Amino acid sequence: MGLDTLKERMPGYARDIRLNLGSTIGNSTLSPQTLWGTALACAVASRNATVLREIEAEAREHLAPEAADAAKAAASIMAMNNIYYRAKHLIGDEAYQSLPARLRMQVIGNPGVEKTDFELWCLAVSAITGCGVCLESHEKTLTGAGVSRETVHEALRIAAVVHAAAVTLEAEEVLATV
Repeated sequence: MGLDTLKERMPGYARDIRLNLGSTIGNSTLSPQTLWGTALACAVASRNATVLREIEAEAREHLAPEAADAAKAAASIMAMNNIYYRAKHLIGDEAYQSLPARLRMQVIGNPGVEKTDFELWCLAVSAITGCGVCLESHEKTLTGAGVSRETVHEALRIAAVVHAAAVTLEAEEVLATV
């Protein structure tokens, strides 16, 4: 169950993803809470049931319940924010930048875990959903708080691999029904 199950489920053509799951998550330099919160938030954002089940099962062994909830909250709030802020940016009309969001985002101010962990999880989710505005904002907040670029980079690597595993398994599920 967990990471090993995901690696076993990767088809032969996704050998790189299988190996990267082991090297990015299995050998991460991040603290257990930071690592597993990142992986869980990314699994939620990647929207694949198998990836989410397996990562959540293993994350439970490393995260306090409030940290697991915060990781899921990061994925949830960024699902909203990434759409909103990316759309305002892509419209290209500066007039939209001065309009208030008027969207509830209190979890960002009080996530229930260290602010830097939550910000890192938000950044990783933003990488998956492709919101450059949110990526830039969270990266600046993190580096401004003293988080190293190496830590940010590690979260981006985890996001990339978790998402690739989700895409691969989703494709295999679809192809199995053809």
